[in-house]
Amino acid sequence: MTPPVKVRPALPRDVPAIHGLVEPYAAERILLAKDKVAYYEAVQEFLVAEIDLGDDGTRVIGCGALHVMWSDLAEVRTLAVSEGHRGTGAGHALLSALVDRARALGLARVFCLTFEVRFFAAHGFVPIEGALVDPDVYAELLRSHDDGVAEFLDLARVKPNTLGNTRMLLTL
Repeated sequence: MTPPVKVRPALPRDVPAIHGLVEPYAAERILLAKDKVAYYEAVQEFLVAEIDLGDDGTRVIGCGALHVMWSDLAEVRTLAVSEGHRGTGAGHALLSALVDRARALGLARVFCLTFEVRFFAAHGFVPIEGALVDPDVYAELLRSHDDGVAEFLDLARVKPNTLGNTRMLLTL
């Protein structure tokens, strides 16, 4: 029986585990590959799912991030659960906590770019097409150097990263 999953804010000491969780998905081009420094820089955006191993401590088995993109919009990023713990509810717990975080920040919409359409649909996300922001906001977002923002904007330079993904939105 799998121990219960606890979701908590990520700490800098969790970065090696986050990096390790993402690597297999990045190798399959499901998630973006990032250097560890990028995870340290964004650690405050991350939540981790962990299980209690009793006397052996805890183990991080999942991660996910909420990246605020604009005054009313954030993106769920880097949602990953270790292969051995998929189907245990860790992903659902992480996504629910990230959406709760978006609500606490007063955001109105949460975006994701995913291959896992059914998973996100189960949480109320719906597939979308076209622009999600007005032209003035789009122009401001173009100034960002963040690859995730470029993917959100569907810029040509990131097309190889987004092929086959579905753009989805949850309205809070």
